[in-house]
Amino acid sequence: MIPFLSLLFLLSLHPHRAFTAHCTATTATKTFEKCMSLPSQQASIAWTFHRHNSTLDLVFSGTFISPSGWVAWGINPNSPEMTGTRALITFPDPNSGQLVLLPYILDPTVKLQKSPLLSRPLDIHLLSSSAALYGGQMGTVHNGATIQIFATLKLKPNKTKIHHVWNRGLYVQGYSPTIHPTTINDLSSVTTIDVLSGQSASGPNTNIKTLKLVHGITNAISWGVLLPTGAVTARYLRHIHSLGPMWFYVHAGIQLSAFLLGTAGFAIGIHLGQLSPGRVYGIHRKLGFAAFFLGSLQTLALLFRPKTTNKFRKYWKSYHHFVGYACVIIGVVNVFQGFEVMGEGGSYAKLMYCLCLSTLAGVCVALEVNSWVIFCRKSKEEQLRREGILRGQEKTFGSESRS
Repeated sequence: MIPFLSLLFLLSLHPHRAFTAHCTATTATKTFEKCMSLPSQQASIAWTFHRHNSTLDLVFSGTFISPSGWVAWGINPNSPEMTGTRALITFPDPNSGQLVLLPYILDPTVKLQKSPLLSRPLDIHLLSSSAALYGGQMGTVHNGATIQIFATLKLKPNKTKIHHVWNRGLYVQGYSPTIHPTTINDLSSVTTIDVLSGQSASGPNTNIKTLKLVHGITNAISWGVLLPTGAVTARYLRHIHSLGPMWFYVHAGIQLSAFLLGTAGFAIGIHLGQLSPGRVYGIHRKLGFAAFFLGSLQTLALLFRPKTTNKFRKYWKSYHHFVGYACVIIGVVNVFQGFEVMGEGGSYAKLMYCLCLSTLAGVCVALEVNSWVIFCRKSKEEQLRREGILRGQEKTFGSESRS
């Protein structure tokens, strides 16, 4: 079951992530020598590098996600990250509705959201810039509208590796673009391209994406599938007398496997938090800590399990049931939170996980109905048996009275 789920997650997550816009080197006004599809947001870039004077002509193609939103492209002179990027951001003018393109410098205060993002001149050799909607003057800004940002840059001699950064947001306050969404695709919109060779250099984001994928798959299987399955085995298999104590070993084995796998996923999540100090997923993080804490309590409780003859056994069972079900609920909820964090809220991966949970829920309903049928049958048999015993006693008492 685990390899099957892993394969399903890998097949469903990767194509969704890898889908990007088809790049084209030809626009309505200019033809470029090279083009490349960027790894997120269906964006692409095309360029011509004039080696004799270190001049770079380029066009960035992106899409709006809101009629009042914004689309940005820029370069970071120092490192492949948002902070320090010199950006060109285009959006509809709040007053006239016409498309505007303004320069911005994304310093650390922007990342911390301490103050609004204000336009200011760039400290790079930007020779020219412009923006145009796909469709020319007849084009309108709407959700999914394609925008092209043109720029001509003067690069430093012998510097051909450029850190490209891009993103998009939902709306603009005045002339200040607001924060962009924080899914994995929006937080990994950066790549380094050698404009001379046309090769994309793999950066630290590649490792982060892989870790996030492993983190998501591991936790979905452990907290989201194995843990509920272990709870189901304990609830329904223990009443099958022919199994004897085997139900307990099956239950303990599944839960222990889930906890060990979940611990690995939890550790990867902590490491991801250290790699991305500026990215905080409050609810997802808190639920993760809560699930791991409750899972640890359940595991430790096995070491202090009283014997069946102990008077504290009933209190231990109540504690074990309460903490166990709380852990299952929090784990499942946090798996859905993880889908939203990774930008997979409408993906096939989430659909398959919902189908898996639905199947497990259907099995529970069937077993619950079967348990009630058996319970009612036994109750009726017990009632008939008691009635038979009472009638037998009445007959015996009557015969003794007559004698």
